Amino acid sequence: MTSLIKGNASAADRGANLLINEVVGVPGGIGEPARQARAAAYDNFLRGLLPPRDGVALIAVGGLGRRQCAPYGDLDLVLLHAGVPGTDELAASVWYPIWDAGLRLDHSVRTVSEALSVAQDDVKVALGLLDARLVAGDPVLAEALVSTAADHWRRTAVRQLVGLREVTTARWQAHGELAFLLEGDLKEAAGGLRDVGLLRAISAAGITDALRPAVRAAHLRLLDTRDALHQQVGRRVDRLVAQERDGVAALLALDDRDVLLRRVAGDARTVSHALDDAFRAADRLRSGRSRGGNGRPVRRPVARDVVEHDGELVLARTAIGARPDPSLSLRVAAAAAATRLPIARATCEWLAAYCPPLPAPWPAEARAALTTLLGAGPGLVPAWETCDRYGLVDGWLPEWTRLRSLPQHNPVHRYTLDRHLVQTAHEASHHARDVERPDLLLLGALLHDIGKGLPGDHSTVGVPVAEAVATRIGLPAAEVELIGRLVRLHLLLPDVATRRDLSDPVTIASVAEAVGDTGTLDLLHALVRADAAATGPAAWSDWKGRLVAELVARVRTALDTGVLPEPPAPDPALLDGPLPVVHLTGDRVAVAAADRRGLLATVAGCLALHRLEVISADASVVDGRALVECRVQPRYGLPADPVPLRADLRRAVGGDVSVTQRLRGRALAARGGGAAPRVVWHREAATDAVLLELRAADAAGLLYRVACALDEAGALVRAARISTLGGDVVDAFYLVGGWPDDATRARLEAAVLAAV
Repeated sequence: MTSLIKGNASAADRGANLLINEVVGVPGGIGEPARQARAAAYDNFLRGLLPPRDGVALIAVGGLGRRQCAPYGDLDLVLLHAGVPGTDELAASVWYPIWDAGLRLDHSVRTVSEALSVAQDDVKVALGLLDARLVAGDPVLAEALVSTAADHWRRTAVRQLVGLREVTTARWQAHGELAFLLEGDLKEAAGGLRDVGLLRAISAAGITDALRPAVRAAHLRLLDTRDALHQQVGRRVDRLVAQERDGVAALLALDDRDVLLRRVAGDARTVSHALDDAFRAADRLRSGRSRGGNGRPVRRPVARDVVEHDGELVLARTAIGARPDPSLSLRVAAAAAATRLPIARATCEWLAAYCPPLPAPWPAEARAALTTLLGAGPGLVPAWETCDRYGLVDGWLPEWTRLRSLPQHNPVHRYTLDRHLVQTAHEASHHARDVERPDLLLLGALLHDIGKGLPGDHSTVGVPVAEAVATRIGLPAAEVELIGRLVRLHLLLPDVATRRDLSDPVTIASVAEAVGDTGTLDLLHALVRADAAATGPAAWSDWKGRLVAELVARVRTALDTGVLPEPPAPDPALLDGPLPVVHLTGDRVAVAAADRRGLLATVAGCLALHRLEVISADASVVDGRALVECRVQPRYGLPADPVPLRADLRRAVGGDVSVTQRLRGRALAARGGGAAPRVVWHREAATDAVLLELRAADAAGLLYRVACALDEAGALVRAARISTLGGDVVDAFYLVGGWPDDATRARLEAAVLAAV
């Protein structure tokens, strides 16, 4: 309920543990018995605050009304009266002892008619009254409110759910999906406790049985998780942040934080799926469907053994009466994805109970249904999610149990592993016309990260797992091998494009040798784009897309002709005119100066000074001129002012000491913590250079510091490639010359690590 005055929340947080235990006598603990005990303790405390008086009742709503009190939850109370005098003084005599006890309080004082009027105008208040329960006072008055509010909700719920759904959608957009968040809000995020309240309200209206056993179990586990979070932190908090996960997992007797995240994700998905189903039931009641002459919903065939009935897909009567075909569940899922119609709950339950397991290898009909399902576009994810909620996916792919709700701790990933794989297949369907074998693209997309969660490099350990799935599905040996190759090489193109010099023939030759043919190259290119789109916005950019496309074009030329493409010639504009030359064009910065060491470091530092990130850099010497060409992007999204940038570049490359001092000062100030850096050497990755690869935490001015360190250590850098993923970078430096001896490598490595 809405309150006008709240107690001092910070004071309550600081002293809640002592005050609750000593003043109110509310026990801690986790689980349903502990929540019931807290509710009983609150009831006893509150009954002592309201003196016996006719026409007055103290009503609990929210968690106390449901007897589901969290250790540090709010009290939601309504002082209900029948117009008796002295109500304000009576309310003060109730509220102030609650605040004095250090408890958080949402309160209101209303008559029955006032409470019902507010509920009629505010659907959230109407939902709150469904939990109303008498704590103390006049039971007749309380019953008048409770029964009338429930009756009003039953009569108006279908209409009010339209507005409630809009409010709920806005909340989901603000808080995200609990199933896929590393630090989700257990109450407000989609699939959280607030959504269980909606399911309870829909059930109370008689629209559908929304609180099925699976939902009730998920609800209790989410409540337990919130109890443990409160107990771990020692105050009211609903967001399961990273630093509290180990403690919460221990309080819940779970093995580790990942087990906790997987459990929360699974429960949230159960709640979300049930709410989608409940909203659809309400939509059917509100709008109705096409009816036949007998007044019943029309049944429309949509696929073999599948018909549409009242806006949902159900089995044809002939399919239920006959011995079911093992591919039936896949065919129903494919029909749901293709038509974008939901599968009826009863149909899912029947398939889970009676559809026989698929043989190995699968029959052709099952393979065709899987391809249709994976290539259905927007209909894939909801159809797959529905089948997964009822255990059907485990029958298709036993490996799915290990993948389900597996968290991905890199912040660039927006989904759990299983959802990421399905989302990648969905994104791959957009590129189906770009490849010769779209069916293998879709299957490769579904399986590309199947090695995650196993020890070792997932691109390597996932190969035999993916090949085993492809064999069981019934693919021939050559296609099984191709699926394994897609899994093994699915990171090849983006890694090479962002970390290697694409003008170097060795780079192109190595990729061409690994890929083998243009058909596989096209599949990998499509898979890369689908994988990035399914990962999240931070995993892709126009610049990364151009790099990958350039690499693919060069490798295609090598595969088609057997001839490696020539490296691009330097910009002619840099070879003419007085020095220094500075060109700024879009995301390109090009500088020419008198031949001298350290030009790359100077340019990189000047760009960092203007808050520009260097994505790639090339340094060369042509006709006595030192040339540096960089591709850049704004570090904070705001483009740099070209006038001062051009002026600083001219002064810096001309040797202006004041600019250099500014660069060093800014660079030193930018140094920070992060993961321990690491240097990796690559011996045969370039034609005329060795490759030093730095893996470290991202920081402003990092390229400048490392380039300075290499220059001071006597190394000559001809190119640099910067790859950023989340908070980490992989920076590759091409050092001119042959393979250095052990002492030189150790000296260069020490200089680089010291600069980081």
